[in-house]
Amino acid sequence: MKTIYLDNNATTAVAPEVTAALAPFLADQYFNPSSAYDQARQVSAALQTARHELAVLLGGVTPDQLTFTSGATESNNWAIGGVVRAQPQRRHIVTTAVEHPAVFEVCKELARQGCDVTFLPVDRSGQLDRDAYVRALRPDTLLVTIMLANNETGVLFPVAELARIAHETNPAIIFHTDATQAIGKLPLDLTGEFEHVDLLSLSGHKIHAPKGVGALYAKRGTPLRPLIIGGHQENGRRAGTENVPFIVALGRAARLAADHLAGVDQIRQLRDRLEDAVVRTIPYLEVNGHGAPRLPNTLNLSCHYIEGESILYQLNEHGICASSGSACTSGSLEPSHVLKAMHVPFTAMHGSVRFSLSRYTTAAEVDRVIEVFPEVVASLRRISPYWDAARNAPRPTAPQESPAQPTNH
Repeated sequence: MKTIYLDNNATTAVAPEVTAALAPFLADQYFNPSSAYDQARQVSAALQTARHELAVLLGGVTPDQLTFTSGATESNNWAIGGVVRAQPQRRHIVTTAVEHPAVFEVCKELARQGCDVTFLPVDRSGQLDRDAYVRALRPDTLLVTIMLANNETGVLFPVAELARIAHETNPAIIFHTDATQAIGKLPLDLTGEFEHVDLLSLSGHKIHAPKGVGALYAKRGTPLRPLIIGGHQENGRRAGTENVPFIVALGRAARLAADHLAGVDQIRQLRDRLEDAVVRTIPYLEVNGHGAPRLPNTLNLSCHYIEGESILYQLNEHGICASSGSACTSGSLEPSHVLKAMHVPFTAMHGSVRFSLSRYTTAAEVDRVIEVFPEVVASLRRISPYWDAARNAPRPTAPQESPAQPTNH
């Protein structure tokens, strides 16, 4: 059975070109880039090439503003914690209720340590209230950290505008965005439209590089204390011998991502084809993020009266890989904090499935999901105590909560 992989927001397949680029640095080009001999200088030059390739993807920022990390989780922890440590006299942070755990949990921990954290709510479509955001900014606000794209629903936040508002309100406010899901899926120019962003986190394994490498962009002059100390590497900003093979891989993946941005509309068309088909054929189905700007590759669905875990199990039996949301929380039986913040109806809260496509996704694969997914939902509803299979509708005795958007029922 051929695997149909539609969980690209969790991780992506390493591109063949990326594997080829990193392989020499696992073999004969093994030298420490900090050493002084010729072979080491060649490895150091490869690091700088990767830094330049990533800088181009981010709109042509100067490469010295990029620091390689182990991934977006480290970058987020460093960005938020490093700013707080750099200016301990300012203690107010603004974020959202739907951030990835790598931001959400860091902010909760800082709140326990005495910081004043404002968690901005979202509406049913997952969008922020701009007026509430403006009201949240205060004279003592140190940091705003708001994701560019939600990892579960794909909903986009107007980060360029939010960063501009923060700086116009108070130039001392530092703006950080977790851009992990948006990199490679949307054009991102940190020297143009996104010029007010001070800090940006990303991870390689979302753009067809290996797991275990990422980066933090820090605009020159941004107060930021190091997270890892003990060496001179990365201009003294992150100690430890660089992970050369994976950094080279990230650079190559960044170049490929830039080359493939023009093909994003094809991914969007496949996503829309899947969305239109399942909305047309499955009653009592929520499209989470409906009506909001979304990533072109992401579709998050909630099915009333069945469990997402059971859906994923049956999809797996057909060779289809999907998820119920963030890979970092999928082991929990608790409903997604993102869907809770979006006020998804309680009858659908546990029935969520996320399909996320990549440039390797084919029309035939999407058509297979269109064929299988409605059958999976129907089979699970037939054994649900809340579903009347004959009427293809909830039983009169089932818990009732009106769907939050029009469906085909």
